[in-house]
Amino acid sequence: MSRQTGWPSEHLVNAAQQGDVASLSAVISGSHPHIRRFASSLCATPQDAEDAAQEALIILYRKIGTLRASGALASWMYRIVRNECMRRARLMFTRAAPCEDWEGPSAEEEALRRLEAERVAAAIVALPTDQRMVLIMRDIQGYPGNAVARYLGLSPAAMKSRLHRARATLRESLQLRD
Repeated sequence: MSRQTGWPSEHLVNAAQQGDVASLSAVISGSHPHIRRFASSLCATPQDAEDAAQEALIILYRKIGTLRASGALASWMYRIVRNECMRRARLMFTRAAPCEDWEGPSAEEEALRRLEAERVAAAIVALPTDQRMVLIMRDIQGYPGNAVARYLGLSPAAMKSRLHRARATLRESLQLRD
């Protein structure tokens, strides 16, 4: 496992992608705590969070060979968990008694929202690893700055600097794609 982030190492992910069963098992078990913690921060209920985490692990098991860059495991898994939590929220919303005069977003609005989410996710994945980890931990997972700095072995000033660069790079990347 990588000392810095706690996620499985690229070497282990590569071995899992090549079909090594022990490596795949290690990647799944090493990813589970991070996935479950992220799902807990996004999903409406603890049950939905656990179900979303389990679904993400199943996808990891089935599709690890489709992961393009072994270093992008965390971003890939966060995107899967986020999508699963959103799917569960929509399902919960549609199961609730619908208001007769509300039709929800149109198919066009939903397609545009999905495209925008994919665009942002792709821009985050494209960030350098050190910036991506700080951005994900601080802005997506919501960890306090001091905790992020401690976890990554950085000074608070260095963490803030990386976060600032990550946000600026992300903002620039998204503006270029407009």
